[in-house]
Amino acid sequence: MPIVTPENILKLLYAYNPWWRDGSVPTEYSKPAKRFAYYEAVKMLQHTEIKRHVILSGARRVGKTTLLFQIVEMLLQQKVEAKNILYISFDHPLLKFCSMDEIMSIYQTNVSADDNYYLFFDEIQYAADWEMWLKVFYDTHPGWRIAATGSASPVLAQGASDSGVGRWSVIHVPTLSFYEYCELTGVSELPKLDNGLKPTALSGLKKPQLNTLMNRLMPLQKHFHRYLTVGGFPELALAKDDYYAQRMLREDVVDKVLKRDIPSLFSVRNAAVLEKVFLYLCFHSSNIINISAMSKELDNTPVVTVLNYIQFLARANLIYISNPVNMDGKKVLKAKPKIYIADAAIRNAVLMLDNVLLDPVEMGMMVETSIYKHLAAFYYRNRTNVGYYRKTSGTEKEIDIVVEFPAGKIITEVKYRENAEIRENDAIVEMANSEKEAIVAALVITKRPEDYGIMPHETKVPVMRVPAHAFLYLLGHAEKVGYLGLR
Repeated sequence: MPIVTPENILKLLYAYNPWWRDGSVPTEYSKPAKRFAYYEAVKMLQHTEIKRHVILSGARRVGKTTLLFQIVEMLLQQKVEAKNILYISFDHPLLKFCSMDEIMSIYQTNVSADDNYYLFFDEIQYAADWEMWLKVFYDTHPGWRIAATGSASPVLAQGASDSGVGRWSVIHVPTLSFYEYCELTGVSELPKLDNGLKPTALSGLKKPQLNTLMNRLMPLQKHFHRYLTVGGFPELALAKDDYYAQRMLREDVVDKVLKRDIPSLFSVRNAAVLEKVFLYLCFHSSNIINISAMSKELDNTPVVTVLNYIQFLARANLIYISNPVNMDGKKVLKAKPKIYIADAAIRNAVLMLDNVLLDPVEMGMMVETSIYKHLAAFYYRNRTNVGYYRKTSGTEKEIDIVVEFPAGKIITEVKYRENAEIRENDAIVEMANSEKEAIVAALVITKRPEDYGIMPHETKVPVMRVPAHAFLYLLGHAEKVGYLGLR
C-alpha cells in the first residue's frame, strides 16, 4: 500500500485547516498580541499594486506560525472564503513524500476549484524544490497570495536571490522586543506616549519634558530585568516557571537547531564541533572574536570550518555577527567580528547561569546583546550596516554599536553599571565632536532610571544618556508607530 494517497493528504489538509469546517481559527492557534512583523507581512501580502509573496524567517519559537494564523484570522474577518485559505506545515513527515505541486493539485481537485487563494506554507525549507515551485506559482497563478515561514535564513535568502527576485521578499522575525514583551505579558504600567517621539532625538526635549517621560517609563525597569532572563520567545515569556522556560529554550530552540536543522540543511558532518563553536560563542558573546585563536582552542578545528559554522549559526538565527565599521578614515579588519547571541536568554539557558541579575559583568553582556538585537531589528528594513568601531592605533578605543546610514551614523555605547563614567577622550565623545563623521545621534545606555540627560561635554552632536529599559521601550514604540503608519 502506498504511503501517500490523495485520501491521506486530504485528511491532513482538513486537520491543518479547521476553519474549513466552522469558519474560524481556534483560539489556541491565534493570539491577540500582534508582532511587528505581522503588520509588515499583511501590508506586503495585500498590496494592491505590487505583488510579492512573503517569507518570514526567524528562530524556532519566535511566533512565526502564530503570525500566519493571525493573518488567516484577519482574512476570515474580511469575509475571504474559508476554503480559499490553505495552511500546510512541511515539517510533517508525510509531506516529504510528495511535491508542492501534487499537494496543490489534491487541494484544488477536492477542496476549492477557485484560483484566488491565500496559501500559508510553514517551515518551507523542508519542501523539496520549494524555490522552484514558488517561482512557478508566482508566474502561472496571479491570483495566489503566498506567505511562508522558515527557520533557516541561508536557504531562504539563497532562494530569494536566485529565483525570488521580484517575486518574494524575506521578512526577518527576531525574538520579542522589550516593547512587544510588555504588551504580550500584560504589563499594567504601560505609559501613554506621543506618536512622534523618537529615542534618537531625546536630546531635543526640554528638561521638564524629559523628566516627565523618564518618570513615566521608570516602572518598566523591573519588567526589563525579567525580560533579560527569560528572553523574547513568546510562549516562554508567558510561562510562570522561569526555570522550566529555560529548559525548554535549550531543548526546543537550541538543541533542535544544532542537532537537526543545521546538519540536515547544510550537510554538517560533525555536529559535535558545531555545538562546540556555539558554546564558545556563548562564553564570548558581545566580544570581538579572534578566529585563529578560536580555532586553536577548539582542538585546532580548521579556520574555514569555524567561519562556515559561524555563518550557519547566524543564518539559522542563533547569533548576530557585528562587523567593524569604517570610521575616521581608518581601514578595518573584516576578519574580526563581534558576536552576539540572538537573545540574551539563549546564552543564559545554554550556560545554565544562575543569579545573573546580581552579576554586573553578566548584566552588562546581556544588556549590550539586547541593545544590539533591537537596533539590528529596527533598522534592517533600511538596509543599514549595524556594526562596531574600534581604534587600535595609539590608545585603544571602541564604540559598542554603530548604525551606519548613507547619510550618517548613530553611535551607541552601553554602560550598564552604577557609575557609568564617560571621559572627554572616550571614542563616543570624540566621534560626537567630529567634523568629518556625519553623526546624527550619540547615545550612552545606562542602568539607573535616574541616569539620563545630555552629558556636559562640548560636542557637535549632544551625547545623550538614556536608561536601557527606557531606550528599548521607546525604540519599540517608534517601530510600532512606523508599522501602523501613525506618524
